Amino acid sequence: MLSITTLGPVSRRFWPSGSYAENEMNSDSALGRRSVLRAVGALSLGALAGCTDAGNGGVEEADYETIPDGEEPDYEGWLDAAESYDGTADFRGEDEVTVMVGTGSRGYSFSPAAIMIDPNTTVIWEWTGDGGGHNVEEENGEYESPIETDEGYTFEHAFEEPGISRYTCVPHDQQGMRGAVTVEE
Repeated sequence: MLSITTLGPVSRRFWPSGSYAENEMNSDSALGRRSVLRAVGALSLGALAGCTDAGNGGVEEADYETIPDGEEPDYEGWLDAAESYDGTADFRGEDEVTVMVGTGSRGYSFSPAAIMIDPNTTVIWEWTGDGGGHNVEEENGEYESPIETDEGYTFEHAFEEPGISRYTCVPHDQQGMRGAVTVEE
């Protein structure tokens, strides 16, 4: 345990062994006690603010509407372990939709994990650079990207027919990095 005793301009720090170190504290010094305490306090508050994420596990707040529960597609358990799945994002009426790759608290998520689009919509997967090497691979091999690590890398696929397309990141499938695209007329 460290104890600090201040004796005028000399500050002594006593270590458990009984030894101590002295530091001259000059009142004209740019790093006086008050300055140091203010800096430590500000850094602590900043660090704490960065650690709080409103309980969302490091996932950015959604800026899209989700499908009502009664209309939610049946993914047959595919997304049960997906970290960021919180409903199907409704992107019908859009020509292009972007899904982020490498999101979530560990970088092992797609965001949004599930989307609903119209036929003839292009989905663009964009890498965040977090979580290591990722790919996008449809469960039956209909489309597949290479494994990439670079932030900003993109892969795209045009969905023409109605149905549900389930995909995964092969290196992180066991961590629940899965997604789905529902194409509905």
